[in-house]
Amino acid sequence: MKAKIGLEIHLELNTKSKMFCSCKNFPDDEPNTHVCPICLAHPGTLPLPNKEAIKKVIKVGKALGSRIRKKVFFERKNYFYPDLPKGYQISQYRLPLCEGGKLEIKGSFGEKSIRIRRVHIEEDTAKIYHMGGYVLLDFNRAGVPLMELVTEPDMESSEEAEVFCKKLKEIFLYLEVSQAEMEKGNLRLEANVSVEGGERVEIKNLNSFKALREAISFEIERQKELLKKGEKIFQQTRGWDEKKKETVLQREKETAKDYRYFFEPDLPPFDLKKEKIIEEIFLPELPWEKEKRFKKEFPFLEDKKIEILISKKELSYFFESAVSEVKNWMKFEKIPQAQEKRIISSLCDFLLVYLSGTLKKEGIPFEKMKLTPENFAETLIMLWEGKISPHVAKELLSEMIKKGGDPSEMVKEKGLSLISEKGMIEKIALEVINEQKKAVEDCKRGKKTALNFLLGKMIQKTKGKISPHEAKKILENLLKNL
Repeated sequence: MKAKIGLEIHLELNTKSKMFCSCKNFPDDEPNTHVCPICLAHPGTLPLPNKEAIKKVIKVGKALGSRIRKKVFFERKNYFYPDLPKGYQISQYRLPLCEGGKLEIKGSFGEKSIRIRRVHIEEDTAKIYHMGGYVLLDFNRAGVPLMELVTEPDMESSEEAEVFCKKLKEIFLYLEVSQAEMEKGNLRLEANVSVEGGERVEIKNLNSFKALREAISFEIERQKELLKKGEKIFQQTRGWDEKKKETVLQREKETAKDYRYFFEPDLPPFDLKKEKIIEEIFLPELPWEKEKRFKKEFPFLEDKKIEILISKKELSYFFESAVSEVKNWMKFEKIPQAQEKRIISSLCDFLLVYLSGTLKKEGIPFEKMKLTPENFAETLIMLWEGKISPHVAKELLSEMIKKGGDPSEMVKEKGLSLISEKGMIEKIALEVINEQKKAVEDCKRGKKTALNFLLGKMIQKTKGKISPHEAKKILENLLKNL
């Protein structure tokens, strides 16, 4: 039995003000500090559309290849819930801002094109808090611009749904239309799941990609089991219970008829062409365009590494800026172009392995670190020129990640320049040989680990201010003559 999965994605837009009033769009501030008679639905107040929010939705539509409507209007979506002050939501139903479009995804399932049904604009609800038997409301979020994107039911597995959502989030960040932070509720996911022979079931409250994957997988199996028993599956809304790892019934699914959509009388239709809104929107380089360019400019980098580099806009910018600095150095120092492949590959590995690993260990988001691409490149150039050791390079980068700073000045102030004089290296090697008699005997017996142990002692003794390559060469010569 095949599954069909469609997604509904809600995205809070990062405009300065709310959708229909001038209140600040800061939903996470002190509760109920950004409210006014309009977003609190006082009688007699009139809404005014946020032009910037409309432009951001059109931006997403253009990136996905959607058809942008020239004339649109708003409608009232009627339902009662404590978080909806008006008793209805200003939304779009019959004429969404954007229709159609697609997004290409790939994974273990191969390559697939997921069709977009619609992308429209609406207002967000307030936040509900259940505390001590009371229902508390924070209206900071009420009226925040909310984009809704609905796909066709083109996905067949939880993996496809997860890959789609991750790629979509990547696009949102490239377009700078939202922070898209799921933990803060900027990005919220819902899945519509059906198995051949049954009605579709909507799953709400999916606040992470992990929850999306687990909920869809569970729901597919649940529906299959019911159908095997000859039971019917009715259209309904279910929630995801994170503790029990199962979907739970919430209510029978409402239809468009239940919401009693009708034209919003307080907002006249508007003409996007007349307002010249569409012409003002320009798209940046999108992830798949950057991937294509990177593969052409850096054909020696593995596809997987390029995928990681473009997965975050800040990461790809950092990489390109650092590469630009390194290329200027190569040109100035007349470094043979044949070495470019090795040098840029080394830079990429330092960025993806050491730097990313250190950030993860320290719990610092990439975009919050103090290290600049220029100082990152300068540190690596000093390493390649033999002015500092790999140990010192890592030490400098670790400090600059947290505090920033100029690597050249830091090397001078801390006396971290590499010991290059042969006589000095020999002296350090002899000291280690005299101190580590057992390891020396093990070396003579051919134990490679013993040689690495002695080399480590030399690096430790000099606090990393020694070239491992030179130290190893001198150490081996001394051991041969013992």
